[in-house]
Amino acid sequence: MKKISVYIIAYNEADKICEAINSVLWADEIVVADSYSQDNTVALAEQLGARVVQIPFQGFGDLRNQAMAACSHEWIFSLDSDERCTPEVRDEILTCLQDPQADAYYVPRRNFFMGRWIRYSGFYPDYRQPQLFIKGALVFKNDPVHEEFTIVTKRPVAYLHNAIWQFPFKRLEELIHKANKYSTLGAEKLALSGRRNCSLWTALLHGLWSFFHMYILKRGLLDGWPGFIIALYNFEGTFYKYS
Repeated sequence: MKKISVYIIAYNEADKICEAINSVLWADEIVVADSYSQDNTVALAEQLGARVVQIPFQGFGDLRNQAMAACSHEWIFSLDSDERCTPEVRDEILTCLQDPQADAYYVPRRNFFMGRWIRYSGFYPDYRQPQLFIKGALVFKNDPVHEEFTIVTKRPVAYLHNAIWQFPFKRLEELIHKANKYSTLGAEKLALSGRRNCSLWTALLHGLWSFFHMYILKRGLLDGWPGFIIALYNFEGTFYKYS
């Protein structure tokens, strides 16, 4: 059986880190890539047997590259602190590692918000990036947020069937905080690409398009009240990014 490392990125995630780590205790190694948390994230992670590496935050792309470099084993499974690896995904991963048919695998995610599974709004299957891969098969660009990546392998990627679970927002307070944080990082990314100034109408139209895209085209209206809130959050984050 090939050995596997799990890396979890975290910053002030004391209320989430234990559940994330507990869901991957089957792995050969758990690395928590922390960016100098001010709460007891580190202590909780170490109590559960994880190895904590401190990485100054210079954007999510750099953070993920350094987290992967800190992993000891040939195969890597990435997990965010608000994600949970289900027993079904664990079993599928261990089966894959007996005879890998690819060097990188996408893993579907089920997002839960306001007590329900968000089936639409572009939140399922939510193939954001390969989360199971052989070390060296994935390289991220140094983007502040919404980090782009390159798959460095000639073998085609594959997809797992079972989904991990994600709980992105425990409270609306977290949603507002994330909109604020990601709009700032998104503005930095725009600036790095050469975009320095935007008009009121540019910001407003981008925000409205984001809402329409998620609520109508991605059928967020079928997610009910949570779907509307998510679309509104997307409008706010996009509007303030361009502002």
